[in-house]
Amino acid sequence: MPDVPDLAIRVAEANDTATILGFIRDLAEYEKLLHEVIADEQALRTTLFGVRPAAEVLIAELGGHPVGFALFFQSYSTFLAKPGLYLEDLFVRPAARGKGVGAALMSALARIAVQRHYGRFEWSVLDWNEPALKFYRSLGAKPQSEWTVQRLTGDELHALAERWPTAVG
Repeated sequence: MPDVPDLAIRVAEANDTATILGFIRDLAEYEKLLHEVIADEQALRTTLFGVRPAAEVLIAELGGHPVGFALFFQSYSTFLAKPGLYLEDLFVRPAARGKGVGAALMSALARIAVQRHYGRFEWSVLDWNEPALKFYRSLGAKPQSEWTVQRLTGDELHALAERWPTAVG
């Protein structure tokens, strides 16, 4: 990883909410999914920094200016009987790419996984995103081609929930 003296990686705080939302929107625009972003600052503040945070965020700064972020949460592997780290979003602003920011964020995430004794570090990548796929291969990541991501949202999620007649818990 390149030595970048003015690069810092830090844990996000509640006052970073607007910056995080900006990164989310930038990422969504890059992925041609901006129309799907409904997140706002209040929802992020509640879900990331409230009583029971659903995820954690690292912010990468060059010269004190935010240039990238990684949003992650704990997963669990029954086969390993260990928690894991799941990277939901990684984004580096175009002007900061090629300077080691993405690799530094990934290295910091791997360090968190090791420090917490997690059994794995996983993420998903859009199949058309060749620059990201190449970057992850350069880090030693192995694609899991035998797995297909499945997702329920919106009406389909609610329809399936209605199949179970009572609240759980």
